Amino acid sequence: MRLTQGQFSFLPDLTDEEITKQVQYALDQGWAVAVEFTDDPHPRNSYWTMWGNPMFDLRDAKGVMMEIDACRSAHPDQYVKVLAFDSSYGFETVRMSYLINRPAVEPGFELLRSEGPGRRIGYTVRSYATGRPPGDRYGGEARHGA
Repeated sequence: MRLTQGQFSFLPDLTDEEITKQVQYALDQGWAVAVEFTDDPHPRNSYWTMWGNPMFDLRDAKGVMMEIDACRSAHPDQYVKVLAFDSSYGFETVRMSYLINRPAVEPGFELLRSEGPGRRIGYTVRSYATGRPPGDRYGGEARHGA
């Protein structure tokens, strides 16, 4: 299973050269770029952990790529994404969001059904990875020899 989130989700993974071009495009528009990571990529989990602060003052993609490389190195078995924020309307609007790193194995999601009052049936989606503790959700077999 391959997680599909963000604007390039149905394309092959972007190369560093392609990421650099997208970041430079965002910077050329005057947008602030941020890097975030998580080990819980549920579609409704919009609160990923931010890697440092948004880069409001950068105008060269090389600085952003340094932060991307640092985040990937620190979290190789997690999802990492780039976001670009446009503040021209007086508030932060996400203009770009795309994955730049993913775990080697993506276990996917399960559909859970529950029955409520009046025979009401509800559904929810749960990531298989969340059955493991945070920080150990991806790559655990390789680290622990399980």
